[in-house]
Amino acid sequence: MLARAGAGGRSWLLLALALVLAAPVLVVAGSWLAGPSPNWPHLRATVLPGYVWMSLLLALGTGLGTLVIGVGSAWAMARLRFPGHRLLEWALLLPLACPAYLIAYTWTGLLASEGALQQALSVPLPDIRGPAGAVAMFTLVLYPYVYLMARAAFIGQAALAQEVARTLGAGPWRRFFRVALPLARPAIVAGLALVLMETLADYGTVAYFGVPTLSTGIYRTWFGLGDRLAAAQLAGVLLLAMVVLLWLERHARQQRRIAGNGEPAPPRTLARGPGSLLAALLWLPILLGFILPMLQLLLWSLPRWRDLLAPDFLALLGTSLLIAGATAIAATTLGLLLIWARRLRADRPRRAAARLAGFGYAVPGTVLAVGVVMVLATVDRGLNDGLAALGLPTPGLLFSGTLFAVIFACTVRFLTIPVQGLDAGLQNLSPNLDSAARSLGARPAALLRRVHLPLLRVPLATSALLVFVDTLKELPAALVLRPFNTNTLAVRAFELASDEQLADAALPALAILLAGVAPVVLLTRSMRVPHAPSG
Repeated sequence: MLARAGAGGRSWLLLALALVLAAPVLVVAGSWLAGPSPNWPHLRATVLPGYVWMSLLLALGTGLGTLVIGVGSAWAMARLRFPGHRLLEWALLLPLACPAYLIAYTWTGLLASEGALQQALSVPLPDIRGPAGAVAMFTLVLYPYVYLMARAAFIGQAALAQEVARTLGAGPWRRFFRVALPLARPAIVAGLALVLMETLADYGTVAYFGVPTLSTGIYRTWFGLGDRLAAAQLAGVLLLAMVVLLWLERHARQQRRIAGNGEPAPPRTLARGPGSLLAALLWLPILLGFILPMLQLLLWSLPRWRDLLAPDFLALLGTSLLIAGATAIAATTLGLLLIWARRLRADRPRRAAARLAGFGYAVPGTVLAVGVVMVLATVDRGLNDGLAALGLPTPGLLFSGTLFAVIFACTVRFLTIPVQGLDAGLQNLSPNLDSAARSLGARPAALLRRVHLPLLRVPLATSALLVFVDTLKELPAALVLRPFNTNTLAVRAFELASDEQLADAALPALAILLAGVAPVVLLTRSMRVPHAPSG
């Protein structure tokens, strides 16, 4: 009974830890309990309708664009064989390595009057800095979410459904729209929900293009009006949209199923002419979303290669690596603790703790930054007041005014990556391993050290790498929470691009882009499937 009571106490401690990590989100969600901000009627009557309308417009345009490219490319890669198929299978993921705000900078430079494309073409090119340009940037870098989900669904569809439709006289297009597409709908909806969450959460692209959205409105309300409560309540509106999309994504995942039994339908081999034309069409989003931006960044960076060893750039790189490394260690350690503890004892508090920890990824960086400041400022105030009452020296902004705030925010946001990765890894380990180790007298710590950790090396390393790279890319949380006179690669690239120093922004932007290729390589390894014989 004492052992059971001790385990129950540890379960509640884990839930308390998860609540601490979720505190910034809970503070934002509960900001309305304090009553509307004095500035709220003004915001509602003037800018809020525009913020909501523009956010919805961007989401609609990006959703349609990613559906066309993602579903179309997924169907071609799953059901057809043509020249260059195997190379395209992983190349279609490359735009995922490039944050939308980076290709926004590079395409602005490419289409400028002195840009490479404008110089090469005799016709005037449009200015992309507007809502249509933002939709194009989001579409080019986010369609891989839909592509990944839809491709897996199309590959898993059995041949039986297609054969039945063929015998009933349905042609290829009708079989696609009436059979394959409905069966893949849950997977497509899950990918689309991720796209919409990323679109609504973006700050760098819309701020650079001057597009007023809920994300930029939070920043303007906080730093323009100086009203933290109104900013938190605006963040609450955005958070509500994210909750709806997160529910939609999880509901769609639960509805995913393999269509029918039996072998997958064999792919069809195209003739060289149509196959080459299709391959060229599929290379177009890769060219626009990765190859051209990378080449432009390289051209801007080459004359500045000596700056790689400049003290300013080394300090910038060191700060970014410190934040990303600390976040990767913290998030992976916390994720392992929560998931491993749930494996030992899957009671209600431990299950709730794991679910709370997995919510942060759906929270935009601007929303999280508002909550982190409100929580850590309260902690700093309480600590300083307590020490002053005791006559002791006060540390000042120990938490909210140091890199701890950035690391804490990124840990909360990206904790879901190790939680999901390690959960999948532990589910692959038979419970018999635990039983055998316990029968030999192994205590929980020894079980973790000698059994689970050696078998979880790949999920641990993969989770840490993904958190590391996502933290390097993070812009809004770092922009708001960084200490004075401290920058990261993402923030410095944004500042230089905002000052129209696009070429000077190339080195930090290129470093972020190259780092983003690593998760794409991991994705390509995980998505490989045996190639079915052509038919």
